[in-house]
Amino acid sequence: MTEQEIYDRLTPLFQDVLDNDDVVPTPELTARDVDEWDSLSHIRLVVAVEQDFGVSFAAAEIARLENVGQFVALIRSKLGA
Repeated sequence: MTEQEIYDRLTPLFQDVLDNDDVVPTPELTARDVDEWDSLSHIRLVVAVEQDFGVSFAAAEIARLENVGQFVALIRSKLGA
């Protein structure tokens, strides 16, 4: 799966979880950039991604992420891409 395909699948997940149709995940995007992205929505995002992509993340992996680009790289690694 390409990075673009992952971003295409992430967009509706982010918009749904954050209840903000204007949010478009980009490599540089962080929680600080989105008012609706708090600690609870962060957990909901991770769970939504795990369910949608059929992967699971360790808490330590999620804690190390600094932006969406790193999250996409982690997803790709879990998918064996």
